[in-house]
Amino acid sequence: MKKIIALTAISVLAVGSPAYASDTYVSGSLGLTDQSSSSNSGETGAFTTGNLGDGTTLDVAAGTSYGWDTEFDGGSVYAIELGKKLDSGLRLGLEGLKTKADVDTHTDVTLGGGAIGSLDAASIASSADPLGVTVAQVVADGQGDISQTALFANAYFDFNKQGMLQPYVGVGLGLADVKVDYRPSAIGVIDDSQTKFAYQGKAGVTVVFDSPLEVFGEVAYRATDDVETTNDLFPGNLDIENKQTSFSAGLRYKFGQ
Repeated sequence: MKKIIALTAISVLAVGSPAYASDTYVSGSLGLTDQSSSSNSGETGAFTTGNLGDGTTLDVAAGTSYGWDTEFDGGSVYAIELGKKLDSGLRLGLEGLKTKADVDTHTDVTLGGGAIGSLDAASIASSADPLGVTVAQVVADGQGDISQTALFANAYFDFNKQGMLQPYVGVGLGLADVKVDYRPSAIGVIDDSQTKFAYQGKAGVTVVFDSPLEVFGEVAYRATDDVETTNDLFPGNLDIENKQTSFSAGLRYKFGQ
């Protein structure tokens, strides 16, 4: 599917008469990303917990629900795009981008529908001896990050084509390779990646000069389907939400001018 999207976008950009050559452009941008909190959820495999803090353990059946919430710090986004402007105001682009946001904290750990934050952390660490700290205390120290490398085929519409300030809106479809690293208190829990269908919507404004260079700023909302990962701490899978809003500024260079 990635090849299909790439080839389709390249073919669209290549279509047109030589009169459109001066409307071909390349752009680069960077900005800040607000990674939305993730309500992680999944099911366990069969396993026996470590010490619950009172000398007992618990046999967990396969298929038991579990999860927690994750909050992220502000992140970064870098993007490049090759595109073509059409006289109609339509603009087509093939965009590659990379985003990354560090984990701030994890909260509200549940197992089988019940909160387990107050249990000794030995219970999830498969330790026979109490560790002296609770599950909530261990996961509160976030550590780790979520990152993605994505390819989008974008379509924009530029307004006020004859003006110096040209607002625009855009949409994009593509694929994103999303990598999730959750290691609270340096304990490896999730270290996995998956390629997912991705989509985005954009709004921005271009400042046009009497030169090949243009300056632009934009806001974008992008998301993928939930990222399906494998738990390294105990048997189980975990679905992680991946949604973000980014604010970027960049330069666009028009060829042939």
